[in-house]
Amino acid sequence: YIFVVSKAMNKGSIMNIFNKLNIFLLTFLSLNFSPNFSLAADASGGPTSLDMIFSPVGIFSIIIFIIAYGFVMAEEFTHFRKSKPVILAATIIWVLIAYVASQDPSLSPKWAETQFRHVVLEFAELFFFLFVAMAYVNSLTERRMFDALCSWLSNNNFSYKKIFLISGVIAFFLSPIADNLTTALILGTVVMVAGRGNKAFIVPGLINIVVAANAGGAFSPFGDITTLMVWQRGFVSFFDFFNIFVPSVVNYVVPATIMYFAIPNEVPKGDGKKVVILPGGNVIAFLGILTITLTVTGHNVLHMPPVLGMMFGLGMLGTYGYFLKTKFPDKNKFDIFVITGRAEWDTLLFFYGILVAVGGLATLGYLQLISGPMYETLGPTNANVLVGILSAIIDNIPIVYAVLTAHPSMDMGQWLLITLTAGTGGSLLSIGSAAGVALMGQARGVYTFFAHLKWAWAILLGYAACVVVHLWMNAHLFDLVPLEK
Repeated sequence: YIFVVSKAMNKGSIMNIFNKLNIFLLTFLSLNFSPNFSLAADASGGPTSLDMIFSPVGIFSIIIFIIAYGFVMAEEFTHFRKSKPVILAATIIWVLIAYVASQDPSLSPKWAETQFRHVVLEFAELFFFLFVAMAYVNSLTERRMFDALCSWLSNNNFSYKKIFLISGVIAFFLSPIADNLTTALILGTVVMVAGRGNKAFIVPGLINIVVAANAGGAFSPFGDITTLMVWQRGFVSFFDFFNIFVPSVVNYVVPATIMYFAIPNEVPKGDGKKVVILPGGNVIAFLGILTITLTVTGHNVLHMPPVLGMMFGLGMLGTYGYFLKTKFPDKNKFDIFVITGRAEWDTLLFFYGILVAVGGLATLGYLQLISGPMYETLGPTNANVLVGILSAIIDNIPIVYAVLTAHPSMDMGQWLLITLTAGTGGSLLSIGSAAGVALMGQARGVYTFFAHLKWAWAILLGYAACVVVHLWMNAHLFDLVPLEK
C-alpha cells in the first residue's frame, strides 16, 4: 500500500491513488482466492454462515463491494452520491447469498431471509437513532442557534490565534453531542468567515476542526457512528467511554499545538452582523440534552435499546413543535415534518448499503479473516492500531462494523482502543472522515487533500501519542472482560 500510494502521489492525482489501490486489491484477491464451498457450523451443528471465501460467488461479491466503494471514494470528483453504489452492491450480494442458500438442501428455505432480517434489524436501530439526532441538529440550525455561535466568534475582535484555539475547543466538546460531521460544518463556516481568504489561517484552522471533531467524537457514543455501534452492541457502557477522554484530548492537543505556531498573529475584522435566536431555540437545546439523558438512563438501568429513548425525544420535539406552530402561525413557523425532511438521507441510505453489504460478506464467511489471521497473527493491539490507520484510507464504518460482526476475543481495554483509533485515525487524511470530506467541499480549492497532507506528520504524532497514553493510563482495563448483549 505504501508503495502504491507513494507512486500515485508522485503523479499528483488523487484519482490515480484510488485507481491503483483498487488494482492492487483486485490483484491480491485474484492471487489468493480460488473456488471452494463449504458450510461453517456452530457447536450444535447448525450453520451460522456460508464459508465461501474461496468460491467464485464469494470472490465476485467482494469485487462488487470494492467497485462500489471505489465510487464512494471518488464521489467528490464524479458527484455520484455515495448511497447509490453501495445499495446496489448490497442487493447484488444478498441475491447471490439467497440463490446459493436455496440450492443447498441442508439449509432451511428461509435461512437467507433470517440472516438478512437480522442485519436489517441492526440497521433499523442505528437508523432511527441517527434520524432523531439529525432532527434535533436541524431544529437547532433552523432556530439559528449555530448562526448565533458563528456571529459571536467572528465579531468579537479575536485574533486568528484565539479563533484557532476557541473553535478547536468548541469542536472538541460539541462533537460528542452533535456528531463530528455537523460540528465540522458549523465551525468550518466560522473559520472561513473569520479568515476571509487568508489561506495561511484557513487551512490549519480547518485541519484543526477536523482533528478536534474526530477526537471529541471518540469518547462519546453520540460523537461518531463507530462509537455508537460499539455502544449499541454492549461491548462498552456509556460511562466506560470516558476512560479514553484524556487520550482523545492528547490526540487533539498535540497537532493543535504544532499548528498554532503557523497561525498568523493578526486580528481579522468581522462582518458586524448580529444573529437573533428564533423562539424556542433554547428549549429545543434543553430537550436535546434531556433526550440524551433519558436514552443513556434507559439503556443502563432498563437495558432497553438506545433507540427507545431517542424516539421518545422525537415525540417531545414534535409535541413542543406543535406549540411553537400554534403560537407563531405565520412568522417563525416551526414544522417538525419539514425539519425531519431535511435529514441527510444520502448519509442514512449510505449506512444501509454499507451495513447490509458488510453483513452479506460476513454471511459469506469473510469476517473469519478478521477474527483469525488479523487479530490472532498481529495481536489485538497491533490490529486495532492498524484499523485506525486503515480508516484514513477506507471509511471507519465498514471496518468497525466488520470487526464487531467478527467479534474477536478482546477485553475492555482493546474495545476502547479500537474505538479510539477508528475514531481518530480518519484525521490522518482529509478523505479519512466525514468531517474532512465535508470541509473539502465547503472550502473547495483552499482546503484540499494535499493541503491536509502537509500536516499529516503532526496528526500522526497525536495519533501515536493518544495510543501510548491509553495503553499507559488504562492498563487496568486490559484484563477486564466487557459486557455483551
